[in-house]
Amino acid sequence: MPSFQCRMMYFMMRNRHLFRLRLKQEAWDEHTSIPDFRRECEQLSSRMSAVPQGVTIEPVTIEHLYAEWLLSPAGRKDPVILYAIGGGYVSGSCQDHRGFVGKLVGASGVSVLLVEHRLAPEHPFPAPLEDLVTAYRWLLKQDIPPARIMIVGESAGGGLCLATLLALRDHGIPLPAAGVAISPWTDLTLSSDSYHRNAKVCLSPPNMAAVCSRYYVGDHDPRHPWISPLHGDLHGLPPLFISAGGHDTLCDDATRFAGKAKAAGIDVTLQFGDGMCHCYPLLSPLFPEAKQAMDEICAFIRSHIPVDTRPDHASSP
Repeated sequence: MPSFQCRMMYFMMRNRHLFRLRLKQEAWDEHTSIPDFRRECEQLSSRMSAVPQGVTIEPVTIEHLYAEWLLSPAGRKDPVILYAIGGGYVSGSCQDHRGFVGKLVGASGVSVLLVEHRLAPEHPFPAPLEDLVTAYRWLLKQDIPPARIMIVGESAGGGLCLATLLALRDHGIPLPAAGVAISPWTDLTLSSDSYHRNAKVCLSPPNMAAVCSRYYVGDHDPRHPWISPLHGDLHGLPPLFISAGGHDTLCDDATRFAGKAKAAGIDVTLQFGDGMCHCYPLLSPLFPEAKQAMDEICAFIRSHIPVDTRPDHASSP
């Protein structure tokens, strides 16, 4: 059974509409305001998560992209985590992610390059994927070896992490050391049973996935593996860590992908949190299950891109 702290946190998040004096969650449709949703995400993040002490922020421009280095206390940019921002492909910024991504930096000791990829519906597929590939190529140009890079992402960013790995492989670009996908969205056809099974317990607003999928897919086939990595040929990928929450509508997206990758011969670690919500590791240290999950993710990161924790006095990219 989930801990008391977990159940209390879940109750507050599940019933957050009551704090806005609304009797129930509002379902998404074509009239849902995406700009309003983006503002809500940034406001919620500013209230819930601050950048941990010792983690410093350094803005950087990569071609047309705004990005931020979230530097560990050692100040090293090698090794590095390239982080794919989540938000249903319609939301997500450095501002609303730097707090909980900063916790990943503090816990793992590895610096993060946090990239603001373009967003749908203004910029549907393939814009976000192109932006992650651009950022990865930029890291390689900074003389950071692929074996010292890891790609990590959550939710839509988790799916984007996996899609980016497929695109890099297909383009013949050297692959990073490993990937971590937290509650990844891997199937934008919405075929997984958990979309129905967990509809009443998931934290996501009703119909949000369907709306975001239409905005992101646009005129393309949603089964394209760079859109829905679950439908791709998964051979040749690096080691993967996949996290899934049992109360998430994306639960089966994660577990099905992990199973298919393992069948393709990929080294896969599946972390399954029974009764856990969407992206629950990022809520560490608010309840024990989240902290344990974050600790497991950080152990995976350190095992694939070991970090020197001594202060870096040399110049870096």
